[in-house]
Amino acid sequence: MTLHFSVLASGSSGNAFYIGTEKEKILVDAGLSGKQMTRLLSEINIDPASISKILVTHEHSDHVKGLGILARKYNLPIYANEKTWKAMEHLIGKIELDQKFVFNMEETKTFGDIDVESFAVSHDAAEPMFYTFHHDGKKVALVTDLGYVSERIKKTVQGSNALIFEANHDVEMLRMCRYPWSVKRRILGDSGHVSNDDCALALKDIIENETKRIYLAHLSKDNNMKELAKMSVENGLTDYGFPVGKQLTIHDTDAKTPTPLYEVV
Repeated sequence: MTLHFSVLASGSSGNAFYIGTEKEKILVDAGLSGKQMTRLLSEINIDPASISKILVTHEHSDHVKGLGILARKYNLPIYANEKTWKAMEHLIGKIELDQKFVFNMEETKTFGDIDVESFAVSHDAAEPMFYTFHHDGKKVALVTDLGYVSERIKKTVQGSNALIFEANHDVEMLRMCRYPWSVKRRILGDSGHVSNDDCALALKDIIENETKRIYLAHLSKDNNMKELAKMSVENGLTDYGFPVGKQLTIHDTDAKTPTPLYEVV
């Protein structure tokens, strides 16, 4: 099997992503309980003990809830930048020194036969960053938890065969919901989350001929719906002239159920 991945969980309540090859198996974030993380991995037939390492995007609990438990149980190395390490240490419990590694922002590391590139995003965390994964000419990008999509991010993730991309909220649903204005302002701001419409707008500048699959991720449970997110992004991309449903397909993600393991071809 070549490069393959699954969005294990994605949403306000917890996030985790698996990507691997025969040689290297990488988990990005562990935002659900240790028990739930084990279940999610087993549903795509991955033994947690076979995971090579865990990469962390940022310290918010919906990304690190099960991190410490999983790392201690299976003696897994954790990679995060220094500011994220500092911000999450009190959340994840004691981690042995030989399991702690630094992965700096805007750096590329080679893990087995996968090259991983980190890049900065604008979000209200210590030093949030996400990743692109490269193997044998194939590229997968993971991009959520960002208030806006900068030109630098667009250039970094262009040419991906598959994109896991944030479509957090419908703006009108958010405006009408019962959240306090301070919370709404945070979500809508430059350090918050990307809306359905802004997702389509950003993807317009990112999608290239190689791009075959887009997974809509980190949907708000209160201010979005899978059907609405998919319709908004599909309609937007169709209006921009992309062949949605033909060469390019849009896929849902779920807060509790992993997407089927997909082999990037």
